[in-house]
Amino acid sequence: MSLKTIKAWLDAFSHDSSTANVVFLGGEPTLHNDGIRGKGSYDACIQGIQKAVARGFAASLIYTVSTMNIHELELMPALITDLGINRFFIQVIGLRGKVAFRRNAKDRPDPLQVSRSQWLDIIPAVAQKAAKRGVTVSYPKVYLAPEESFECAGLVAQNYFIFPNGRVYRCPLCEDHPIHSMVFKGDKLIKTTNLNESDLFKLNIAEGCVMNKLIQPHNLSYTIGGVPEYKIACCLLKEEVSAG
Repeated sequence: MSLKTIKAWLDAFSHDSSTANVVFLGGEPTLHNDGIRGKGSYDACIQGIQKAVARGFAASLIYTVSTMNIHELELMPALITDLGINRFFIQVIGLRGKVAFRRNAKDRPDPLQVSRSQWLDIIPAVAQKAAKRGVTVSYPKVYLAPEESFECAGLVAQNYFIFPNGRVYRCPLCEDHPIHSMVFKGDKLIKTTNLNESDLFKLNIAEGCVMNKLIQPHNLSYTIGGVPEYKIACCLLKEEVSAG
């Protein structure tokens, strides 16, 4: 997109709310650990962070947890404090498309998403460890007990995910499907007709997140009687742990 278009599209949200979160999508600019993205990626990423911090930028880091790298997560609190990073985001990997599985030694698909027990045992503990070093940590709760209430960010927050083709989504899980709730026509932001993601936000189901149930049900489990053992929380609503 041209700078002129970006400015015009940002202006469409400037009068909406001072707390609106606007994200432009369309490509992945970051680098990852060598085992995922290739030799040399890790060093390039570290050097980039060091340069940013040296120039006075407030640097943050996102760690997308999978079965390939969860064993390294406990090493991150020491690394991020050494690098001068003051905010750390722990993210859960999505289950959509080919990225959802990797091939094992027997050429069978292995899930990349960690189990519920792994997530609950490891993530909060690492967050606390980083917070004790003065780092603010945010992570999705992911799993709710049946008695806990579910909230959808599409109803209680203002997040906008914008693609170069003009589609605007409120939920990142919807982005693979043409159910965007808004779209830019020229430089004007307009609402799309029903049915779209906004209609799904209003549904109340025992599994919690409706979009999770529809497009990535692999991380749900049920009792013998068919009752959900837990709810899936909205991926946009985070737990936050800080030193204070």
